Amino acid sequence: MKRYLLILLAALASLAVCAALALAVIERPEARTDLPRVVAHSTEHAGAPHPITAVLLDFRSYDTLLEVAVLLVAVVVALALREAQPDGPDRMGLDNPLLRAVMSWLLPLMVLVAAYLLWAGSTRPGGAFQAAAVLAAAGVLLRLAGVRLGGFAGERGARRLRALLVLGPAVFVAVGAGTALGGRAFLDYPADWAGGLILAIELALTLSIALALLSLFRLAPPQSDVERLPERRRRTRE
Repeated sequence: MKRYLLILLAALASLAVCAALALAVIERPEARTDLPRVVAHSTEHAGAPHPITAVLLDFRSYDTLLEVAVLLVAVVVALALREAQPDGPDRMGLDNPLLRAVMSWLLPLMVLVAAYLLWAGSTRPGGAFQAAAVLAAAGVLLRLAGVRLGGFAGERGARRLRALLVLGPAVFVAVGAGTALGGRAFLDYPADWAGGLILAIELALTLSIALALLSLFRLAPPQSDVERLPERRRRTRE
């Protein structure tokens, strides 16, 4: 009875949230400011000529910093869960020569695409998040093929990985602290330095976000399900 009551309360709460969201959309007030025109006008004074990059790393840089911080917290939680519930040795990888042959051609192309997305982000759609996603996908392919990243093995490798994970947020905060110490607002870039500072932040963010996404994939515990698979098949046949 208690279980059905909890389900009913959850359903009612979900309906209330949906109704509130629908009402907010229906009763949305008319915009008093033409934001696209304001952004287009302000982009001329930003460090990036593309409006999306200017919004993410100049006009709304606080939001981007917090997004990266949330991603870093997710990795920290995944590390804590893995240490609290170890699931045995890591046996991820497919012994497939065809996959390795394809990777030898595909990985350099993915790295090149990631570099292009990072560089093109200042003048067209792209940037650190897109480039990091491509690099993380390359790392996932390496993991699936059983290729270990030797630079992150052992205790020293773990320290190196953690340092690179915090590199992006650290550079972000350091740039903001520098602008604040220079008499400006936090993350209010000087006009002459804005382009270089944004590029430095994006370079650091690309490495940190890529390693964060790859770490979340690596820290997922698929071995427990794989180990029980033969037993499940045997029970199914019986």
